[in-house]
Amino acid sequence: MVGASQTALPAAVPAIVTAGDTRAAKAVYGESKVFLPLDGRPLVVHLVLTLQDCPEVSEVWVVGNRDRLEDAFAPREIRDAVRKPLYLVPQGRNLLENAWGTYRRVVARDPENGRDPRPDEMDLQVLYVSGDIPFATAQEISAFVRSCRALPECDYAFGYVREEALAGFLSNGPEDTGIEVAYFNLRDGRVRQNNLHFARPARIGNRDRINDMYEHRHQRQFWHMGALAWKVFFSRASGPMILIFYGMMHLAGLADRWKLRRLADLLRGWVTLRRNEEVIGRLLGARFCFVATEAGGCALDVDTDQEYDAVRAHFGPWREAQRARAEALYGPLPQDPRPAESQAEA
Repeated sequence: MVGASQTALPAAVPAIVTAGDTRAAKAVYGESKVFLPLDGRPLVVHLVLTLQDCPEVSEVWVVGNRDRLEDAFAPREIRDAVRKPLYLVPQGRNLLENAWGTYRRVVARDPENGRDPRPDEMDLQVLYVSGDIPFATAQEISAFVRSCRALPECDYAFGYVREEALAGFLSNGPEDTGIEVAYFNLRDGRVRQNNLHFARPARIGNRDRINDMYEHRHQRQFWHMGALAWKVFFSRASGPMILIFYGMMHLAGLADRWKLRRLADLLRGWVTLRRNEEVIGRLLGARFCFVATEAGGCALDVDTDQEYDAVRAHFGPWREAQRARAEALYGPLPQDPRPAESQAEA
């Protein structure tokens, strides 16, 4: 464990940061994304320090290459900035092993060995966060957790943002470097996943399908989409309907990228967030819902060399702009409800 021990905040949840570099994880410039340096610190360190300011987060568990993680968090100034318990967990073979294996360690309160939850622990909630989101703000993460906690009938909440939330990361001209991301085109609008997940993992009946969705997630690579669609077609959980929704949504995205906006609008009219919730819920064997955030920073991850170049070029201004946007949208962070003497001990 890295960092001082502290009493968990009321209604706070453990955060699991996925920082693995196996199988479907993409390398950038030949490097594991979470260890790419920005302003002298790896991406994963920036995120963990952001989580220190989220009152809804009680502790942080980071799963990945543990030797490299220990080196990343070794500097004294970083250790001093970590106020919440921080556990570093060795990675498994894929996202599912990392997510479920770390959750079992959270249940056991043991970073070395986990166990399955007992019947009275089935509703234990955790926040999952991708380790490569340099513009995440504590306000956006806090708002997401509060929104999820207000949905008692949801076992797995998947975060998203609308297109306008990411306008600040676009290029300002031919001489400028910016980032233009892919969106899911729905009747509700153009949306993008925000790398935040809130779940009762023990209540998800078909956890293996989450790994399938992750390994075929890249919207710009059509063969990935087709592989997943073909796989879920044979699922007993409304496979044909999933295939239709998935195909329509991604064809709309393809038309949108080709600037065929009228065709994109026609195609996306068949697919809504609500219908996706129903179908994904059946696919996963859980009560599933989408939860929106507005700031946008959590939706910008680093997947390519070009995106990393743009992030490095604009890191300072983009980070300050995102912090200002989050403050304007959500206001100041909620105050730590613990007594002052408790905070001083932490």
